[in-house]
Amino acid sequence: MNASIRHPDPAAEFHTAERCHILELSNAPGDPDCSIARARVEPGVTTRRHRLAGIAERYVILEGCGRAEIGGLPPQDVGPGDVILIPPGAPQRIANLGPADLVFLALCTPRFRPEAYEDLDA
Repeated sequence: MNASIRHPDPAAEFHTAERCHILELSNAPGDPDCSIARARVEPGVTTRRHRLAGIAERYVILEGCGRAEIGGLPPQDVGPGDVILIPPGAPQRIANLGPADLVFLALCTPRFRPEAYEDLDA
C-alpha cells in the first residue's frame, strides 16, 4: 500500500442486485488487506441473504435503524454506533426498519472481490 488520500465521488454510488446502494471508498489491488464501502439500504428494504467466501466483514452503522441476521445468531436490532462482526462464509442480511435510509460502512478483510460473493436467495 502506498500513502494516499482518497476523496469519494457520490456520483459513483451504484445499486446492487443485493438490494442496496454501494459507494466504494477504498478497494484496490494495491491495498489487498482491506476494503471500505459505504452501504445504503432504502426504507422497507431487506438485502438478499448472502455470504462472502474467505472475507470477514464488519458493518459500522452510521444512520438509521435496522435488523441484522448474521450466521446462527437470532435477528438483532441495530442502530448508529453498533458494529456487526461477520465471519467469512457466514450467511447475512440486513433490513431497514426505519423511515430513512440505513447507512453503514462495510469493512472487508481481505478486500472485497465480486467472485467471493454468493447469493443464498437465488
